[in-house]
Amino acid sequence: MNQPITGDELLNFFKTLDDYAPTLPDSLTAHYLSQAGLHTSDPRIIRLVSLAAQKFITEVASDALTHSQMRGNPAGSSGSSGNKKSKEKKNCLRMEDLQPALADMGIQVKKPAYYM
Repeated sequence: MNQPITGDELLNFFKTLDDYAPTLPDSLTAHYLSQAGLHTSDPRIIRLVSLAAQKFITEVASDALTHSQMRGNPAGSSGSSGNKKSKEKKNCLRMEDLQPALADMGIQVKKPAYYM
């Protein structure tokens, strides 16, 4: 069972946020927080939101990669000779993979119509 977090554990966590350098810059997170109406000067709050956003983006990207691998890569199935060395397969993030990954998180996206 999960035990409730004590005040000391929470203080230790906030102290570690002081030294943590998130992938998303603090200025970017602060900008979007202020756009959403949250104005704060506490860098720990900004880093906490950056950490949550980084975790969300990582989970979506991981799920999209899983969907891509389950779908298979039709471009990689072209003819290959036995003597040639196989090149490392590069993955490309596509809407076909991103849509179900975001749908698992409760976010519905639709690919816009393409007009010529």
